[in-house]
Amino acid sequence: MPIWFQCKIRYQKELDNGSLKTINEAYLVDAMSFTEAEARLHQELSGTHREFDLVNVSRMRLADLFHYDDAETWFKCKVTYVTVDERNGQEKKVNNVMLVSAANAKQAYERIEESLKTMLVPFDITDINTSNILEIFPYAKDEVAVPANFRPVSEVQP
Repeated sequence: MPIWFQCKIRYQKELDNGSLKTINEAYLVDAMSFTEAEARLHQELSGTHREFDLVNVSRMRLADLFHYDDAETWFKCKVTYVTVDERNGQEKKVNNVMLVSAANAKQAYERIEESLKTMLVPFDITDINTSNILEIFPYAKDEVAVPANFRPVSEVQP
């Protein structure tokens, strides 16, 4: 299960008239720790941003993330459903936050609804808000670097 960190950066951009403008951007990084999130963000942005300050790294609790290639805007959606508490038998309201890429709020609603249609319990989509996240950097399997001195367990003699 991914652990998502929202990273906010700040940098100076020179405008056409020569003046400097401060730009703030937010990114979402899948990492195991705050340190790894910072390192991965610097690695991912090193090609596009020469100099920037990382001003905030915070954990973002997401139940799910739905990426579609045809949209660049990310919407933060709150999905609510009711479950029964096994200990005392009472109904309990559960809130989940999900991100979905879509062109507008209506399309975000439709995509969340389509993605969750196989859910066995009825759910409500209570909030849909535009997110300030520009890009998401998921953890890719080929990024895992195995040190040269590691061997498979099957080759290790007890």
